[in-house]
Amino acid sequence: MRRASVAFILVVASVGWAPNAVAQEPKAPKPPAAVAPAESPVAVVSGAYAFRTYCASCHGVDGRGEGPLTDSLRFHPPDLTLIAKRHGGEFPTEKVVRIVDGRSPMKGHGGPDMPIWGDAFRNAETGYDDAAARAKVRGVVDYLKTLQALAK
Repeated sequence: MRRASVAFILVVASVGWAPNAVAQEPKAPKPPAAVAPAESPVAVVSGAYAFRTYCASCHGVDGRGEGPLTDSLRFHPPDLTLIAKRHGGEFPTEKVVRIVDGRSPMKGHGGPDMPIWGDAFRNAETGYDDAAARAKVRGVVDYLKTLQALAK
């Protein structure tokens, strides 16, 4: 009798049964916190915030290249509202991501005054997380897509 009671207790403990309890499906583990998908409203809003915080001092709040630091730069910042227009009406997302990130420089893009934002965004706030840095860069690029309408 004692062995049967111990076996019953072990079975009950292993399946999580309790008297008067309703059987429930096991809960799936929560996925790790995800970064807002590219082009989602959240990504665009956080991209707008990042743009105003990090980019507007040179490129201007409206992205037209007239920020308060423009006169102190060696090269005039480009009008970012014309990116799609300069590329035949298509916004070259991956190319712009590479330019903004700056860790894989593209000859003739970004200029020597442009910070390497991929490294700058990999900071203590994000735990030196490369995925968070890439997400922030992507958010800025998604926001830049919304500025293209200003050029029409």
